[in-house]
Amino acid sequence: MSVTSYLTLGRDVEVETEAKRSRFLCRLTRVGSEEAARAVVEEERRRHWDARHHCSAFVLGAAAEVMRSSDDGEPSGTAGAPMLEVLRGREVSDVAAVVTRWFGGVLLGAGGLVRAYSDAVRVGLDAAGVRERRLMHGYDVGVAHGDAGKLEHGLRAAGVVVRGVDYAGEATLHIAVPSAAVDRLPQLLAELSGGVRPAVPVGSEWVDC
Repeated sequence: MSVTSYLTLGRDVEVETEAKRSRFLCRLTRVGSEEAARAVVEEERRRHWDARHHCSAFVLGAAAEVMRSSDDGEPSGTAGAPMLEVLRGREVSDVAAVVTRWFGGVLLGAGGLVRAYSDAVRVGLDAAGVRERRLMHGYDVGVAHGDAGKLEHGLRAAGVVVRGVDYAGEATLHIAVPSAAVDRLPQLLAELSGGVRPAVPVGSEWVDC
């Protein structure tokens, strides 16, 4: 079954936590590619050159097709993998997480590191919130000028996104329809306006809701 919606960050955030005097700065950034995710990691490395570790994890794609993590010098499995597990547990994608650590002089041990890096990402996600993205199908709908306002109002009330109206020549509404509503679009258009033209598909894209 194809994916028609998924969750991503509500907003980019930076949050700081502490464990036994070690400071952990978690940066969560929405990204659209592996290249962009790695650029975020390198940016943090340059910004905080005085820190010992810049551990990272990222998830990409509507179906979380790409997942990567790095311990960046911490003991294997104590940083990047736990960070990734938090992202997966919250079911978010198109997200890069970087946790920068300044050592506070007290060893945390493997278990302590896992908790500290996991907690940093959890706190960050709590602060960022989530936003749903839906696969929307674009259509152009031609209609007589006199019917355009009524049709626009009716479509919005039915949950269709009206992206704009072009009044050159006959009126043309540019709309976006969720996958689940595509099959009933012709009937909806007929109910809302007797003078509507057949909807012309113009492609699909992911849209923030």
